[in-house]
Amino acid sequence: MSTESVLPTPTRVVLLHKRGATEDEQLAHILEKDLIQAGCTVFVDRQTHLDLDWARGIGEQLKTADVVVAIVSEHSIQSEIFATELETAHETAQTHVRPKIIGVYVGTVHDIHEPIDSILSSAPRIQWNGLGDTAAVATEVVQNVRELPVKSGPLRVSISKGLRLSPRTTPAVRPAVRVVTPTTVPSTPAWQAPLEPPGGAVPLHSEFYVERASDKELRNALIRYDSIVLLKGARQMGKTSMLARGLQFARERGARVALTDFQKFNATNLESVGPFYLSLAESLADQLELGVLPSDTWDERRGPNVNFERFVRREVLAKLNAPLVWGLDEVDRLFTTSFGSEVFGLFRSWHNERALDPSGPWAGLSLCIAYATEAHLFITDMNQSPFNVGTRLALDDFTLAKVSELNQRYGSPLKNPTELDGFFRLMGGHPFLTRRGLHELANRRIGFDAFSTQAANDDGIYGEHLRRILVLLAKDPVLTEVVRSVLRGQACPTPESFYRLRSAGVITGNSMTDCKPRCELYANYLKRHLL
Repeated sequence: MSTESVLPTPTRVVLLHKRGATEDEQLAHILEKDLIQAGCTVFVDRQTHLDLDWARGIGEQLKTADVVVAIVSEHSIQSEIFATELETAHETAQTHVRPKIIGVYVGTVHDIHEPIDSILSSAPRIQWNGLGDTAAVATEVVQNVRELPVKSGPLRVSISKGLRLSPRTTPAVRPAVRVVTPTTVPSTPAWQAPLEPPGGAVPLHSEFYVERASDKELRNALIRYDSIVLLKGARQMGKTSMLARGLQFARERGARVALTDFQKFNATNLESVGPFYLSLAESLADQLELGVLPSDTWDERRGPNVNFERFVRREVLAKLNAPLVWGLDEVDRLFTTSFGSEVFGLFRSWHNERALDPSGPWAGLSLCIAYATEAHLFITDMNQSPFNVGTRLALDDFTLAKVSELNQRYGSPLKNPTELDGFFRLMGGHPFLTRRGLHELANRRIGFDAFSTQAANDDGIYGEHLRRILVLLAKDPVLTEVVRSVLRGQACPTPESFYRLRSAGVITGNSMTDCKPRCELYANYLKRHLL
């Protein structure tokens, strides 16, 4: 690389990649060398001793970086650590503009799930298809590093006619869904469904989606077109998968359906309540193909709430000629905004108006809200909250019977009741851990004894998932101490710490005094690293 390529001032770059993936490691080494030659300070995580100090160090590197180069491959998109690191960089950039995120794609990468997909959607994309592309890719990466945004606060949005805050979305192809119920699943199937990656939302057509009682309750609520349906569960409980099936069920019954995933909202969308409502309206208009640009209907003299409500009532509900079922996923993101209570108050007012006028315009709207956090920690006036009305569904962990059913669909890698009981104790019925474990047992064809021996290891099957918990705890020393107390058999000291850890899926229980690690796997891992 020539001296002309050297950057005028030192730039801090973090390279994210999937450890152990040959091509990812190879590309990371090449880019590291070229970026250093260009005058950058480069950090690549190669530490072998993984503890709380390591987790704190990763967070600090990402928060102080000017650029994050993410090596995106079929391996890295399945990595929970990769996703968590990318989320940390993205969250920092929302308030500080930097780090700039650059995606370098290794070959063809399919089915990038959230939050990785939405974070990378607006990032520069550079393609690497092999060693022949290395020089050109390195040059393009360095050029993108040169083009750093000026450090400043988020841009202020002035709403005017013709404004669009989000790129127009392309309607997704709606896959056919086969709703699996206990009556359609043989008690002892003579088949094993083709394996599929266990990360992210479970596809609609998947044979590995296990129904719980809340699935039936959701369908019943949609048959009644309840005004508000709440899907509450800790992280990785399957809220998004259940919501997708509920929306598909409503679609097949003739309702119009829209889905808003708040993971996809960026700093501009969340800057204040005006841009937020406009982004919501754009999402509805695009998905329902309304042919109206929401900003053209906005009148700043009316105020944000009035503008949005008029748009929904006049441009959406009045023109659909069918009920609207609107899914709102990852609603937790609104709890920490300055305007969250205002938005939730508006949703509650629609519920109240429908109760007072059952034949009015709001009778045609059902809101399906998926969230994890305890709403009362953020909403002071619960009379203005949609979280204590409507139909409330709590997603529970899998029972032993459900784990047994899923084991059969994987071809029964757990060979007998003893192995099934041991697996259930280790996973605690945690939906994601259960599905991931059965996938690995069936795919690798390893025995349960070998699986259970290495499950809590840093380099084991759940290594990245468990390290992610360390990274999250490293952000909050107070919660780390609470986890230490719980591991010693003590109670959570405050309601807030209890609800936060339960919502994050780290602990389980019904109260501050009745709490414990979510499962045996978590207890084993966290005791080793925190006690």
